[in-house]
Amino acid sequence: MSTTADPKSTLVAELRKHALVIGDVTLTSGKQASYYVDAKRAILLPAGFQALGALVADEAQRLGGTAIGGMTMGADPVACAGLAGGFDGKAFFVRKASKAHGLQRRVEGPFLTDDDRCVVVEDIVTTGGSTVEAIEALQAEGRTIVGVISVLDRLAGGADRITAACGAPYVALTTIDEIYPDRPAS
Repeated sequence: MSTTADPKSTLVAELRKHALVIGDVTLTSGKQASYYVDAKRAILLPAGFQALGALVADEAQRLGGTAIGGMTMGADPVACAGLAGGFDGKAFFVRKASKAHGLQRRVEGPFLTDDDRCVVVEDIVTTGGSTVEAIEALQAEGRTIVGVISVLDRLAGGADRITAACGAPYVALTTIDEIYPDRPAS
């Protein structure tokens, strides 16, 4: 897969072009906002996916991760992009609840072992609720979390909640200040 010369600038440009929606919306947290960032509209296109893959792979390796993943749907394209971007490890997805059939697993993908060092990934962080839920599911299975990576942080307090939940570094690849610097004060 080809990568861009400056994946960060490419990711910011792709998020601005394809993902930023101006207008009143209700966020996952239930809070109201005057804009929305639908990251999947940017990161599931070639340029955004390639840029994201390079950034996630680099950060996950810098954090010493051996497995990347998080709460399904938000984490799915981020973890897959990391693998496509050269991350040499496992990817996994955390379900909201264990399946009632099959292997009845909550954490899907290659089996994680006690030696795995997990990097939790997420597309958008606002309050951090979904990310903390994934962290708690991994901790319940005895997994070690070495870091958290988000595609975009809305700068609404999620970072503090995430680091409090896992005690590991949190890295936002972009923030709302970069994507929508002229947004109205909320």
